[in-house]
Amino acid sequence: MPPMANDLSGSGGEVTDKHLKHYRARAEAGVGLVIIEHSYIVPEGKMSRKQLGIHEDSLVAGLKQLADTIRAAGAKSAIQLTHAGANTSSSVCGCQPVGPSNVALPGRDEEPRPLEVDEIHALVEAYRQAARRAKEAGFDSIEIHGAHGFLLSEFVSPYTNHRTDGYGGSLENRLRFPLEVITALRTDLGPGFPLLYRLGASDFMQGGLALDEAQQLAPVLVESGINIIDVSGGLCGSRPKDLADTPGYFVPLAQSIKSVVDVPVIAVGGITDAIFANSVIAEERADLVAVGRALLKNPNWAREALEQLAG
Repeated sequence: MPPMANDLSGSGGEVTDKHLKHYRARAEAGVGLVIIEHSYIVPEGKMSRKQLGIHEDSLVAGLKQLADTIRAAGAKSAIQLTHAGANTSSSVCGCQPVGPSNVALPGRDEEPRPLEVDEIHALVEAYRQAARRAKEAGFDSIEIHGAHGFLLSEFVSPYTNHRTDGYGGSLENRLRFPLEVITALRTDLGPGFPLLYRLGASDFMQGGLALDEAQQLAPVLVESGINIIDVSGGLCGSRPKDLADTPGYFVPLAQSIKSVVDVPVIAVGGITDAIFANSVIAEERADLVAVGRALLKNPNWAREALEQLAG
């Protein structure tokens, strides 16, 4: 189950009974790995008013209850750490949104404020502290959100990153911030703790990140400590209009990334049919499939898929 925002939190980002019920139902019905929705690491990186938070220690008790609920229901869990960057609004985060440069995201009206280098360093520490909380809460793994036009995705994309310092320009420089986050987390979590990265492998827009660059950076993510790459879209978001009606619309991206790394790759994007999902694995186009909106609609999708394939 991929991370999908549901805005079930209170105003402080806390876990609610609705969260427990929502995730328990999917975990009980045969989902192997439940990736909890994007959880903001600092209030300034909050995307929506009732988004789940992981930005302060007071939230750990509720997050632990959520991790325990999923484990008791028979599934493994991950939680996605995120900063919305320019993909939020001042009315939600309470300040001018930030980004690598003063370039608004497609579909957003507010121009972000470019982050200073010391602010980038502080955000690396915020990611590290959020990961500590996730581990204390008992999640089995952590996913770093580097897709869908969120902050790390914005830094990697040449469309939104026009910096002239060490965090902009070449692909190596644009990838520097995400790599600093990965290194900080891997150092603290140790070598045995699974770390996922949601990679926006293409922006699907002129001037944006293209698949050939994503294929260059994916092995670097692995070398830095990533165990699983969860392939999705970049600045185009999770459901590009031109692709949304195509089953498995991000599967070709996953297949391309799989060809250049030696770790498991997750495919996602409009996967609703069990036979199609199974074919993605059977044909070795990816190592795992993530079923999103179909699971939102039907919590029993995984159990019914297993029955269909067995029959």
